[in-house]
Amino acid sequence: MADAKVVPNDEVRISADSHMAEPVDLWVQRMPERFRDRALQWTARTGSGQYRREGGWEPVPRLKDMAADGVVAEVLYPTRAKSVFRLDYDAEISEASARVYNDWLIEFCEEAPDRLWGQALIPLHNIENAILEMERCKKAGFVGVTTWMIPPDGLSFAGDHYERFWAAAQEFEMPVSMHINNGYGAYAEASAATRTRNEWTRIDELSFTTSGHKKIAMDMLTDIICSGVLERFPRLKVVVAEAEVGWIPFWLEELDKRSRRRNSLPMMPSEYFNRQVYATFADDPVGGHLLSRWGGDNFLWANDYPHPGVGDTWLFSGAIIARDLGHLVPETRAKVLRESVAKLYGKEIPAPLPAPSEPDPSLDEWRQERAGYYVGIA
Repeated sequence: MADAKVVPNDEVRISADSHMAEPVDLWVQRMPERFRDRALQWTARTGSGQYRREGGWEPVPRLKDMAADGVVAEVLYPTRAKSVFRLDYDAEISEASARVYNDWLIEFCEEAPDRLWGQALIPLHNIENAILEMERCKKAGFVGVTTWMIPPDGLSFAGDHYERFWAAAQEFEMPVSMHINNGYGAYAEASAATRTRNEWTRIDELSFTTSGHKKIAMDMLTDIICSGVLERFPRLKVVVAEAEVGWIPFWLEELDKRSRRRNSLPMMPSEYFNRQVYATFADDPVGGHLLSRWGGDNFLWANDYPHPGVGDTWLFSGAIIARDLGHLVPETRAKVLRESVAKLYGKEIPAPLPAPSEPDPSLDEWRQERAGYYVGIA
């Protein structure tokens, strides 16, 4: 067995949570004419240039950037398209906006469907429409669905509104992902505050980004698990994305402990989680440490490309993997880095991409700008 403390920088890895940087005029150009005056739009200041990497909206540069970080495939999440979940959008506008994004992403993934693993963005107001869109995107090659993490008022995940959708997702073998910052309630309110330049205080932001996402994820998973969704649909797969994972073992132990007194289900919450729930992480030393005991089949590594904030580990992935996962036996590390996500989405693990053959000064610029986040490991 290889030395578990040594992680080759070229060890094959798949990012379970990477992002698009949708063109700023995507919806203005493609929304149906009757909805054009309600199309999502951004100024140049908040446009694709904010992310700077052309791979956010062009597939060929994307593949080059993947090669630069040793990534052979990516599960793709929306960025601007998450605004389909807006307080001032009715269901029909949200569905039309999501379909524009899905059509564009289908075209994007056609460049390399074995490496670019698209997910359908689907609002769940109208379940019949949601099922039809899921089926359409499945036929187009998508591997899963992403939807709101916080439902709108009156549509709790614990209710029966979603039953036909869960059944269809199970039948189509389409894992259902919930990503942070996607949804209503606190997420829609935060988005509205940003649009109106109603700035949060620094403490508000720290509280929300440090613990708020975890609390939202806990509530969502508690509703789904403890209301019996995973008991009724034992082949349904659920993914919580970008909330990290170090908190999950403690939360599950607490949920099991409380459930022993009044659990109406045949299994404990942790057993449902272990069977059907997955979570992505990027920069999580605590989660990495716990992986030797918890989450070896459920926690999925990601690099969050091309987002330019804390947690985006692109170009630093090798060093962070060595720091957080270097202690794991190679068999566990292989699951976390590539095998579990490929199995989840029913995909083959692609061969490594060829290393970039020409110098790219922008890579060095990115490393220099980001080095402050990763002092001592890069």
